Amino acid sequence: MSIIVKNGYVVNPIENTVEKLDIEIGNGKVRRLEKNINTKVEEIIDANGKYVLPGLVDIHAHFREPGYEYKETMKTGSRAASAGGYTTVCVMANTNPVIDNVKVLKELKEIIKKDSCINVLPIASATKGLEGKEITDIKGLQKNGAIAISDDGKPIMDAELLNEIIIKTDRLGIPLMIHSEDMRYVNNGCINKGKVSEKIGVRGIDRDAENAMIERDLKLAKKLGCRIHICHVSTKESVRMIRKAKKDGVKVTCEVAPHHFSITEDLIKEKGSLCKVNPPLRTKKDIEEIIEGIKDGTIDAIATDHAPHSKEEKQLGLSKAPFGISGIELAFSITVTYLLKKGIINIVELAKLMSFNPSSIIGINRGKLKAGNPADITIVDLNESFIVEEKDLFSKGKNTPFVGEKLTGKVKWTIVSGKIVYRG
Repeated sequence: MSIIVKNGYVVNPIENTVEKLDIEIGNGKVRRLEKNINTKVEEIIDANGKYVLPGLVDIHAHFREPGYEYKETMKTGSRAASAGGYTTVCVMANTNPVIDNVKVLKELKEIIKKDSCINVLPIASATKGLEGKEITDIKGLQKNGAIAISDDGKPIMDAELLNEIIIKTDRLGIPLMIHSEDMRYVNNGCINKGKVSEKIGVRGIDRDAENAMIERDLKLAKKLGCRIHICHVSTKESVRMIRKAKKDGVKVTCEVAPHHFSITEDLIKEKGSLCKVNPPLRTKKDIEEIIEGIKDGTIDAIATDHAPHSKEEKQLGLSKAPFGISGIELAFSITVTYLLKKGIINIVELAKLMSFNPSSIIGINRGKLKAGNPADITIVDLNESFIVEEKDLFSKGKNTPFVGEKLTGKVKWTIVSGKIVYRG
């Protein structure tokens, strides 16, 4: 399909520029970016007053298929992602069966090919069955299309085993995405250990569950001189440790989820298990340090950790409901509302955090709009506001504490390989 996107403000995260340009698309590629393109095409998108971004890239999501299709499917997850402006999403391995061998990986790729409307890249597990005991065939998984390796959802408690995995992934040049959680400090908790857990009388997760493990993982990466990526950073101490590690030359990148820079544990009193997530929602001081980390470059990427669950599961109450927030449709709007509109970041920095940097972390040719590149494009209105309503969400998982909240920033078109997959 041939398309011209006209009169939009094109955001270039490499050159740090925003320029009013037209973009011509054909054969799935960006043909050219110029002023006043008037070639005859099949469709013209009038992006006047809108911002034209490289397609958003989410390096951490859960689409639940295979095995948990009652929570989400490849079809519903990719549709939700497209509505959120995402053109590429990496899906975690904690499905049933776990993506821990080539056979299951190939089956997942067939599901993606059949049902996804966007680019979905599978992440394979580091250990068999996510049990933290035996390393998977990482080389074979990489050869057959795994974009990264992770036991996300579970920590690798055995430091010697993790040492071996870090060395192996670094040698192969495949990202290792670490879920940093020391189970010795979890205490069967369901929210952050602090004033809210005490007030409502539920077990809390000690913040050292994250801090102690990140400290260990950074020490290993420094000792080995190898690269690691840390998932869903949520505490002020974690941000400070990662900042120092980067200054010391440790090869570490990290991500933050939108709920960890926008809402605190205080919302649990009102929204209950919709706020139950792992790592848990923290405090205002944690958010302040995360924002500093976003501003100074300590935090490399915004990743959704999209974790859909059924309504029935989330109605079980704080103690029994599963951890997770459904976030892929609202991540862009939350980022605009809580970061861009508050002057914490600008639109170029947003494009870096949500497109260019995530692409760089996983080593794909996305995150930049230039002639010859795949036409993965997100067109947004930074000023349109809306009230989040369950009925408007495409994901099967409606488990978001943002239902009923007013957000600003709306995705208007999502284009994947030159094909319009979402119109807002």
